[in-house]
Amino acid sequence: MRKIILLFLFAIIASCSGVKSTQSLLSNGNYDAAIEKAVNALRTNKTAKGKQDYVYLLEEAFAKAKQRDLSSLNLLIKENNPINYERVFNLYNQLHNRQERIKPILPLPLIKEGRNAIFPMDDYSDELISSKTNLSGYLYANAKKLMTSKNKLDFRQAFDDLSYLDKLNPNYKDVRALMDEAQLKGTDFVNVYTKNETNMVIPQRLQDDLLDFSTYGLNDKWTVYHNNRQKNINYDYGMIVNFRGINMSPEQIREKQFIKEKQIKDGVKNLVDANGNIVKDSLGNPIKVDNLKTISINIYEFTQFKSCQVTAKVDYIDFRTNQLIDAFPVTSEFVFEYIYANYNGDKRACDENYYQYFDRRAVPFPTNEQMIFDTGEDLKAKLKSIITNNKFRR
Repeated sequence: MRKIILLFLFAIIASCSGVKSTQSLLSNGNYDAAIEKAVNALRTNKTAKGKQDYVYLLEEAFAKAKQRDLSSLNLLIKENNPINYERVFNLYNQLHNRQERIKPILPLPLIKEGRNAIFPMDDYSDELISSKTNLSGYLYANAKKLMTSKNKLDFRQAFDDLSYLDKLNPNYKDVRALMDEAQLKGTDFVNVYTKNETNMVIPQRLQDDLLDFSTYGLNDKWTVYHNNRQKNINYDYGMIVNFRGINMSPEQIREKQFIKEKQIKDGVKNLVDANGNIVKDSLGNPIKVDNLKTISINIYEFTQFKSCQVTAKVDYIDFRTNQLIDAFPVTSEFVFEYIYANYNGDKRACDENYYQYFDRRAVPFPTNEQMIFDTGEDLKAKLKSIITNNKFRR
């Protein structure tokens, strides 16, 4: 019983809170938000006495929202400015959709007044068709006008307008073909290539891998990167990866000797006191304890080491003006390090994860070419970061 009472009280509190928040939205002019909240509350038990406040609020919010939209429409239609066509279309859509949102829960009785709440419904189908036709014509004409420009940003705006038009009015005239044209003419094409300013040979496979932009995932809606120039494409920008220097360390083998000690259990022994007497339990039996002994290992560790550092500079070039836009220094390093070891003594004295080094022997050092190539992953990551954070168009 107590649980039922608590649930009932909670429902009353929640209802009061919902009514107050709906009233607040209405008072602040957020009519559609108030409508949404009231409709959600009235989807169940709409005839319940506790839902009456929502009915009154919904009736008021609907009337005020409709009046505001009709007033805005009246002003926009009188202005007769094509730039307002989208706003007019959206307002008619809003009026229509608002009615459709409320229809499923009608009728809504107002118990005290002995009547149903009033929601005047109008047919906006003619206005919707007319305003969509006007908007479609305006978007099409405006996009065609933008596409007479030589500015790529105008083509991008034309593409956005045509894309919106295609969703609004599918298969409208030659919109799909115009979208393809706007996409092509609004795209920046970037030619990416390398220059070797070092006195060493840069592995061809590193250059190919570095310029394989299919692995970068960087092509976006309006920027395409090519590492091989293609016919019939006028490139807007160039990105040059200038290799400036390669520093290769000598092959080194570093030696280190160290001793490890550890206590391990070696059977059991009698526990004795400070005087050397055997300690016994309450039954007179000698107490046994672990017999610990110290073991040690003498380790001879060898580390093969070789490093390669590649320095480069990424230049952004504007091909239209042949001017340097920006330059970004890049440094990448790859370190080859291989450890192996041998020992004298008991290997249990060292950690088990060190055992792997005892099973190894010296290996051939990687060639200089392989070392340079191995810097590639780090170089690619840094190159991607530069491109991601520094667009050609600001």
